[in-house]
Amino acid sequence: MKELFEQAVRIVRENGRELTGRNGADRIREKGRKDYVTEVDIRVQKQIFEELKKLDPGAGFLGEEQEHPKVPEEGDVWILDPVDGTTNLIHDFRHSTISLAYARDGVICFGIVYDPFHDECFTAEIGGGAFLNGIQVHVSGKEHLDDCLIAMGTSPGCREHANENFAKMRRVFDACQDIRRIGSAALELSYVACGRLDGFYEENLKIWDYAAGSLLVTEAGGAFETGGPDTMACIQEIREEFQKLLKITEEEQWNG
Repeated sequence: MKELFEQAVRIVRENGRELTGRNGADRIREKGRKDYVTEVDIRVQKQIFEELKKLDPGAGFLGEEQEHPKVPEEGDVWILDPVDGTTNLIHDFRHSTISLAYARDGVICFGIVYDPFHDECFTAEIGGGAFLNGIQVHVSGKEHLDDCLIAMGTSPGCREHANENFAKMRRVFDACQDIRRIGSAALELSYVACGRLDGFYEENLKIWDYAAGSLLVTEAGGAFETGGPDTMACIQEIREEFQKLLKITEEEQWNG
């Protein structure tokens, strides 16, 4: 498993140049409402899966750009988001990542999130801690929400939920130090893991968005939860308060 992990890190890092080079980032197809795929996404997924098949021919593959992706519940499977932050890539807003996880019987064994624009590679193995470019990282350990920096996703493909989503954002904003929106869930989870952010929330994420990042957060000492439409990660000290702020009634929805 260790050698497989190390080879996977190498493959991900090598493919990072496809994002920074942006060859094909202007050739775009809309998969769904405000949900895009570029030639970069397709090429990176194809290249990484081809290399992983040579390393681990018995494993399954789950990628965002498959036509009908299904989440296997048994066996070994690679879970890949070839470009997490495709809209960022389209606009040359340099916060896009490659996110790769390896699961066995539904349990994430290791995860890799690589930001090639800043050459930052976040890695975690189950039971082995979380690392940034080989140096172990931990969540921030802040004690109070009003000292915390929180990332909140906008779920751009589900604008029918915008009032509820922005109501949650307003409640969290009023309680914390400030809010950020980076546009890559994998990167935002990585930032929680290394202490740059203290919490993260977004609706309607898919497993390839958070598989690697979830392990990074928990191995760094944080809390991670996903269920229904919601995905949340944070430091342990604010978990209960953060959860309460994300539960709002219809009357409390933002009407801006």
